[in-house]
Amino acid sequence: MQFSSLKQDAQIFDLLQKETRRQAEGMELIPSENYTSAAVMEAMGSILTNKYSEGYPGKRYYGGQENIDDIENIAIERAKQLFGAEHVNVQPYSGSPANTAIYFALLNYGDTIMGLKLDHGGHITHGLPISFSGRSYKIVPYLCKPDGWLDMDEVERLAKERKPKLIVAGFTAYPRDIDWKRFRQIADAVGAIAMADISHTAGLIAGKQLENPVPYFDVVMTTTHKTMRGPRGAIIMCKEKYAKDIDRAVFPGLQGGPHDSIIAGKAVCFAEALQPDFADYAKQIILNAKALANELKKHGFKLVTDGTDTHLILIDLTNKNITGKIAQTTLDAIGITLNKNTVPHETRSPMDPSGIRLGTPAITTRGFKEEHMARVATWINDALAHTNDTAALQKIKEEVKTFCLQFPIPNIHA
Repeated sequence: MQFSSLKQDAQIFDLLQKETRRQAEGMELIPSENYTSAAVMEAMGSILTNKYSEGYPGKRYYGGQENIDDIENIAIERAKQLFGAEHVNVQPYSGSPANTAIYFALLNYGDTIMGLKLDHGGHITHGLPISFSGRSYKIVPYLCKPDGWLDMDEVERLAKERKPKLIVAGFTAYPRDIDWKRFRQIADAVGAIAMADISHTAGLIAGKQLENPVPYFDVVMTTTHKTMRGPRGAIIMCKEKYAKDIDRAVFPGLQGGPHDSIIAGKAVCFAEALQPDFADYAKQIILNAKALANELKKHGFKLVTDGTDTHLILIDLTNKNITGKIAQTTLDAIGITLNKNTVPHETRSPMDPSGIRLGTPAITTRGFKEEHMARVATWINDALAHTNDTAALQKIKEEVKTFCLQFPIPNIHA
């Protein structure tokens, strides 16, 4: 994609070109980032962005919706097929608004929610005190054990003690698979609504590499980027008994007109995920993550839970005498992008935490395989051992650039 039409806006055109080069010459290891197909990008940049479509298929407020209705219905049916869902709403703008819509639909302000504490791997919408969720509901956070693993016995104890109206299972910085059935059993034992947030692992679930919570849970939310490799957006899947409440919460409760071009992109990405080769892709993401985790351990990195079952690795850098902020900045300088992150039982500030979070979706899309993970781990290790050595970092950066240019970003010409 050359952005040729943008040449009339020299400032934006120049920055897009710079960002293209940055991505092409480096590697994105942020586990929530990925590359869409050309078809998804075309849908997102299509004529659909000009249309306004408040309402739902067959029940719109504006005219001229016959094609929009068909596109949205196709997206819904493909999502149902992909995840085995009874009802799907494809209109949520993104993950945080989708989670907010679920709470708005199923709870009253002041009701009790249980969710994983943010610095243990949860999300801001799962009850961070300064967020909408934390200010609007009573939050009972559950934690990971000192070794970083979820403490399901403690989840059960807390649930029986505090009787939450809703229990959230699903995480942004937890590297292990989830016992969905155990969460469902705990929710049933206390009469709680069971909600899963699979934003990070949806592609691994769609690719049949991890268990699907949709059959067990009352409501499931996922974003459509990350491991799904689709447009930035979200969907809500639920049992039929919650369908009307969910739909009313999304529109007109919290949103206006849906982003029709993004819904088209969602439909395309669902079709791609339904293809047999998507399972191979999802499997490769996990193989790469496991290989990278093993190589990092060889360099003495301390991995939270000592490994991964998914696309995501969380590293506690305490034994390396370096903070997450310095690590992120240093690795940025050599063309390896990841993010600073808290670790369970964090003792430092979230703005300069003890850990880093990294993952393999984007580099897997570019064609990286297990045999390449040793080089990635070595560059990470060498850079963090030379944080103040500009010459050493420049040398590593050139190596990273030469290597990454062998794996072109899909649909982009740097």
